[in-house]
Amino acid sequence: MFTAEQFRPFGDRIIPAAIIPMYSPEEAIEELEFASKQLGLRVIMMGGLIRRPIPALADEHPEASKFVEWYDVIGIDSEHDYDPVWAKCRELRIAPSFHNGARSTLLRNSPSNFCYNHIGHFASAGEAMAKALFFGGVTRRFPELNFAFLEGGVGWASSLYADLVGHWEKRHRNALENTNPARLDRAALLALAEKYAQPAMLQAVQRGEGLDDNGNGTGGVEDLDDYSRCKISRKEDIRDLFVPRYYFGCEADDPLNAWAFNRKANPMGARLNALFSSDIGHFDVPDMTEVVPEAYELVEDGLLDSDDFRDFMFANAVRFWGEVNPEFFKGTVVEKQAAE
Repeated sequence: MFTAEQFRPFGDRIIPAAIIPMYSPEEAIEELEFASKQLGLRVIMMGGLIRRPIPALADEHPEASKFVEWYDVIGIDSEHDYDPVWAKCRELRIAPSFHNGARSTLLRNSPSNFCYNHIGHFASAGEAMAKALFFGGVTRRFPELNFAFLEGGVGWASSLYADLVGHWEKRHRNALENTNPARLDRAALLALAEKYAQPAMLQAVQRGEGLDDNGNGTGGVEDLDDYSRCKISRKEDIRDLFVPRYYFGCEADDPLNAWAFNRKANPMGARLNALFSSDIGHFDVPDMTEVVPEAYELVEDGLLDSDDFRDFMFANAVRFWGEVNPEFFKGTVVEKQAAE
């Protein structure tokens, strides 16, 4: 409430973000309603990577349970159904954005080196969220929404997009039959071993060591298609559910911003939606007057053209918020430019 009131006189050029907790869908929906309808805010920053206790450990070893937790990425494998939250965002015409960090977790837990923990942690958290929403089918079920992942740059997103395509090509449901143990031709394998294998290997094949043709290696998973929730039937579906729906907050001094616009590098000639972020107020911006000139260095270095730069600095932001809420920029100093 304080932030909303402080910035209200400057609403034609500065719009603060409401912080939406995501510990439960009910809490998130309540705060979305309050922020939108009572405070009049139309920008949100949602929680992700929700730290949850492990129930069995909490019951049996309550004193130790506070030191062990799991991360709920809300898109898949959650004990909660977050679809009502996305439906509420659609109803209120609000585009969700996420600003999650991954310091103090797993391999970013050095007690002596800040940079060791800091480098890549926003990207790691953003990738976890983006993967979860994609594999959970959220962008399939809610095509009216755009999602932004902030402060992690776009290099990880280009890598993730390529990996989603590459993994699908080798692990879509029909392709998995290439590794189906039930299809193993034991007679042919034995014949090859008799012809080419060393004696020890031949004996292992004859004993059937390491060979499983009963399909129990799946762990009891009923649906082996990891892409089933997003209903991918061709690789172009991945592009359509990822590229137009996801936006990535990038800082001025990151040379990998150029990767977003490189159609030759990204699968199927895609351009990813990089959003300029000033990062003013953080240690990496000692002089706020140098941020925009530093961003333009990508043009001076020949990594972006003028159209790319305009998209990076302005047009992608207009699309991110304006596609979800066509009246988002009404009454702002860029209303005319945003409508063009």
